[in-house]
Amino acid sequence: MDFGNTSVNIISDGTFLPDGGSMFGQVPKTSWEHQIKPDRKNRIRLSLNCLLVQTPQANILIDTGAGSKKSDHMKERYGLNGNKLLKEIKKFGLTPREIDKVILTHLHFESVGGCTKLDRGGQPIPVFQKAEHLVQRACFEEAQQPNERNQKLLYPDDFVPLNDSGLLTLLDGDTEIAPGIYTQVTNAHAIGHQIVFIELGSERIMYMGGLIPTHFHLNPLSISAFDQSAEDTLREKRKLIELAIQEGWLVIFNHALEKPSGYLEQRNGTINFSSREI
Repeated sequence: MDFGNTSVNIISDGTFLPDGGSMFGQVPKTSWEHQIKPDRKNRIRLSLNCLLVQTPQANILIDTGAGSKKSDHMKERYGLNGNKLLKEIKKFGLTPREIDKVILTHLHFESVGGCTKLDRGGQPIPVFQKAEHLVQRACFEEAQQPNERNQKLLYPDDFVPLNDSGLLTLLDGDTEIAPGIYTQVTNAHAIGHQIVFIELGSERIMYMGGLIPTHFHLNPLSISAFDQSAEDTLREKRKLIELAIQEGWLVIFNHALEKPSGYLEQRNGTINFSSREI
């Protein structure tokens, strides 16, 4: 999608297979399996979507997918079919060194793993060596000592090398990243989780991060078991859905395999989603 001298494009690092029951929380399988079919292990195939914003001043990447360095055991467990992000970036004429900023909605492995790779010695190093990586301070601090629920979602090799290399910028609350591009803290899905708003002329774009991962999760009851606080997720979802409907925001979902973006409208009390590709 082009807006004069600025472009916004969804790119993908590949796919993964999280547990379907975990992704839909209290919604029973008899309901969600009609929307998205699970495999024999009850896993559902989702996309590792990221967003590339190219402006005259900067090339900005939002989230980085799962990357390439996960163990064989983890690749098998989650059906990881990733490591496609750099090829996607190349399609737009860019190399990793030409990415100026990386906005991280949160630090779960499927959204931040692509920030680092293994060198020849097997040590994790930054992929985007000249980019400023932006994440909420609360998110980074929580990731240093994750509790039992989050230990399988947070991996230091994904983000500690960024801090050690001086590439990590810690944000304290809602922040303007560039003209017309700003983050808003929602928490809920994770401590310090942030979504990204992009305003370009009359077009308004909302990147949901992990808060509303697919259009199936527009259902208020569809709240992932991975979320830090289901009640906070419900409250934030209501606010953002209402905003998207009233002001005509284009909504982008970070894990939707099909229909990753579109507009919302309300008819007779029902929320309707109209897909639009970008």
